[in-house]
Amino acid sequence: MRSTMAPPDWARVDIAVPRSAGLLPGVSMAGFRHRVPAFVEIAMVAHPAVTLIVDLSEDDGIVYDAHGRTETGSAFIGLLPHDVRAAGRLGECLQVRLSPVVAARAFGASPQLTGTVASFADVWGRGAGRFEDRLRATASWDERFAIVVDVLGRRLNASVDAEVAHSWQRTFASGGRVRVDGLASEVGWSRKRLWARFRSQLGITPKRAAQLVRFDHAAHLLASGRSVATVAAESGYVDQSHLHREVTAFAGATPAAVAAAPWLAIDDIAWPVTPGK
Repeated sequence: MRSTMAPPDWARVDIAVPRSAGLLPGVSMAGFRHRVPAFVEIAMVAHPAVTLIVDLSEDDGIVYDAHGRTETGSAFIGLLPHDVRAAGRLGECLQVRLSPVVAARAFGASPQLTGTVASFADVWGRGAGRFEDRLRATASWDERFAIVVDVLGRRLNASVDAEVAHSWQRTFASGGRVRVDGLASEVGWSRKRLWARFRSQLGITPKRAAQLVRFDHAAHLLASGRSVATVAAESGYVDQSHLHREVTAFAGATPAAVAAAPWLAIDDIAWPVTPGK
């Protein structure tokens, strides 16, 4: 999930990130505190992680559409959400990004891992309210991050095949430039078996996962100022037209628009460690 303020004025937002020690593998977090509660618009843009937005605002918080009904407050955004928008008056929020492997271990093999925007309580289940209350009870981001590590760590009970986890990690580490046949050979499975197990456990096919990771890699290169031709070559696209088609499909915008998107402006600050495992 990427977020963009309207207007994009990150100078009025304090961003907190946890110290690397003590984090769970495959999990990254960032805390956002508006110095003056402000109206924001949030765009759900494809990202190779499942995202939890924990709304800690004193006001009404964000409003969004989930399963055809209006929801407010904390939200769960799966991989490859549809073109969903949210808006509201935010004071503080905590975003937690989970790699698909960690998300599957925390929430089980579920269709909610992909294409879904749902209320936090619907996905988290019993205890969601107590979890949010604990986070609100402290103003220290370090303590909040520690609470997430503690509570989330105790949810990692569902199993994911080592072969599936390895295939995701290789896909992510390669920037999406890995072939399914090669992954299957590495783990000693047939292509058909890898495809089926990967999809059933992570909610996405290996090929689609590679496309998503490649798009994310390309988006960051575009934001760094590289030309479309250079990004296409470095990201493994056949040509500029191929890059244009996939960027438009994932982001609903042209490569030029993605390069200037405000949601990439703070990535290096808010997400110095990407949840790839």
